[in-house]
Amino acid sequence: MRETVPGRGAARPPVRPPGPVDGVGLPPHRFAGLVAPAVDRTFVAGMLAGRDGGGAELSSRYGGPAATGVLVEFRTRLAAPGGTVDAPGFAAVTRYRDPAALRRALDKQVAYGMVQRFPDGGFCATERGLAFLAELFGVHAEVTEELWAGHDERVERLVSALGRVLAHAVISAGPGAFATMAPPHEPDGTPPGVLLLNRLGTLRYHRADAHAEAWTAAGHTAASVAGLPAGPERLAIEQETDRRAAGPWAVLAAGERLELLADLAALPG
Repeated sequence: MRETVPGRGAARPPVRPPGPVDGVGLPPHRFAGLVAPAVDRTFVAGMLAGRDGGGAELSSRYGGPAATGVLVEFRTRLAAPGGTVDAPGFAAVTRYRDPAALRRALDKQVAYGMVQRFPDGGFCATERGLAFLAELFGVHAEVTEELWAGHDERVERLVSALGRVLAHAVISAGPGAFATMAPPHEPDGTPPGVLLLNRLGTLRYHRADAHAEAWTAAGHTAASVAGLPAGPERLAIEQETDRRAAGPWAVLAAGERLELLADLAALPG
């Protein structure tokens, strides 16, 4: 399967640049639209580095993607003590994919002994699945340290800021993909690169829910919006998505939002 918290960094006073920066005009709803592709780029870079830097080999030792896909996608929930995913949450996270194909994929991972399914449709990781996840977190620690080497202060800044954003989002979130995936599992001693990777990944689900709310309000389904061409209707949905996704970003001052964008843009990947 593919992937479509309080901050742990030291507390920092809000960055509040003088008037000219605040006058740039970057309110939370505009920022939500600007930061989304930056979040995607950085997260995908980290996940691809993980795949190429040992993740693919690790997966093959446990049976390959057919055995490990759901664990990779839901890793930050399933790795937590007692971590489970319920049926509505699974449907929300995978809302654009074929339900029958998803059931078959999950069946395979049950057969491989990586996932245990419950009578109500939910599931959790088995002991073997948890062992895979522990190794996967180790791979991600190694590759993010290498990928973002020399950017320690930038990574720490991002981890701290995104921790505040996530904490705000968790408080206000309703049912959906984000509530299923947040907060990410962050055991003591989790390296900053892994914290950043997983906080970025979890925040993507907040925007995914906002997008689903926007196209639902416009009368679309997951299937119909996927085929919607560029034009005024799609633009209106994207703008409504930005509005609905804006809330958590309001916890950052205008200067902090600019700093976060600059830090994401500066990270390799």
